[in-house]
Amino acid sequence: VGSEMCTRDRLTAFLRPSRSQAIIAVILLVVGMTAAMQYKVKATDASYSSTRREDLVQLLDTANEETRRLEAELQALQESRDKLKAGAADARVAEAEAEKRLATLKILAGTSPASGQGIRLVIFDPQGKVGPDLLLDAVQELRDAGAEVIEVNDSVRVVASTWFGTSPTGTIVADGKAVTRPIVLDVIGDPHALEEAARFRGGIVSQVQAPQVGGTVTIARPSVVQVTAVKELTVNQYARPS
Repeated sequence: VGSEMCTRDRLTAFLRPSRSQAIIAVILLVVGMTAAMQYKVKATDASYSSTRREDLVQLLDTANEETRRLEAELQALQESRDKLKAGAADARVAEAEAEKRLATLKILAGTSPASGQGIRLVIFDPQGKVGPDLLLDAVQELRDAGAEVIEVNDSVRVVASTWFGTSPTGTIVADGKAVTRPIVLDVIGDPHALEEAARFRGGIVSQVQAPQVGGTVTIARPSVVQVTAVKELTVNQYARPS
């Protein structure tokens, strides 16, 4: 019985080592790992120390070649990155130019409001002698003077397809809309050139103020001319983009 208890105590001590025993075990483990690492380093050094000079030169050449290959690959990747950045910048510039071009085309087509410097020309026609022909002449003169946007009576946007006529009651119509008097033309462009064209001898001012018409014209230069009327796009019946 005594021997059995002794054996059991030894087994318990082995499975549950004391603190000092655990510390000694850790120290022995560290010493063993250190010795193994030193042996591995010495073995490696020994392997290189025993290598021939030609083999060492070959290993060095191989390492240098691998370094050059990696450097070339790095340079190629950097060039690809730069090209992608430049391409993205070019794409952004092209997109900005396209948006700017689209905005300009919308203004020219009359589908977008516009603002800018220009003049406001008001035709007073107390005798009702101003007809669609005279109004068309005024529009053409302003266009020749560089008018970019023209609006009639805050309601009709003048575009390439705009037409002027007379209703059965004798009222001037523009694109089917009645033009009431006084006739107001808001024009965006160079104010000086536009006013000079209107006041030029034989221009709209002299025609309206002629005795056979008996009207008057005022021209103002607002700080900003606002054009809010827009043209609705129509769907072509026969024409298609080619």
